[in-house]
Amino acid sequence: MEDRFVKAQERMISRDLRGRDITDPDVLRVMGQIRREEFVLQAYESQAYADGPLPIGMGQTISQPYIVALMTQELHLNPDCTVLEIGTGSGYQTAVLSKLVKKVFTIERFGQLSESAQATLGRLGIDNVEFCIDDGSCGWPRQKLDDALERMVKWKPCFDRIIITAAVPKIPEPVVKQLAQGGLIIAPIGTPGVQKLIVAEKKTERITKRFVCDVRFVKLLGEYGFEE
Repeated sequence: MEDRFVKAQERMISRDLRGRDITDPDVLRVMGQIRREEFVLQAYESQAYADGPLPIGMGQTISQPYIVALMTQELHLNPDCTVLEIGTGSGYQTAVLSKLVKKVFTIERFGQLSESAQATLGRLGIDNVEFCIDDGSCGWPRQKLDDALERMVKWKPCFDRIIITAAVPKIPEPVVKQLAQGGLIIAPIGTPGVQKLIVAEKKTERITKRFVCDVRFVKLLGEYGFEE
């Protein structure tokens, strides 16, 4: 890594993550390992470790490092978790998750973004991620769940954790159905302008919600998201 990126990444960790409320040592370790400049457009490389979102094309953005760390920390991940990510985007959040869990299933509406993320993660040697190009508001496609079940011994056809990385008017019902009992979903819920970051836990088919903070994400487009 170039020296300018090393210093910028160290500053990001100390000022924007530790300096706020990111305390999970595993999250801090992973975000200190993954090179964020690999996930931004060349025109924005100099801002790779600034604590703000950046355009990645197709009207989408890569989230600011603090929000990536916060959402990851709020999921309380462990190495046995299977995670569904709705909104692959640049693949940066995907990469962070991949270092903390057993398997990541990530779905993206825009094929160009998914293909770019696949290339980046492949280049970085990350191989515990399965990609899908589809409407993420409908959850992971049923056929793909069945295929995964056949390949993964003792894997149940639902997810321990779900992260939605675009704004939704409410948590899509098909997504809730794919969450395991005792599992957590984190999502920005609200209007296209501003949302509340919510952590929801599934207990005996009931969902309890907890407010984290106010956020601003691009819209999740789809059948159970926002219209174009």
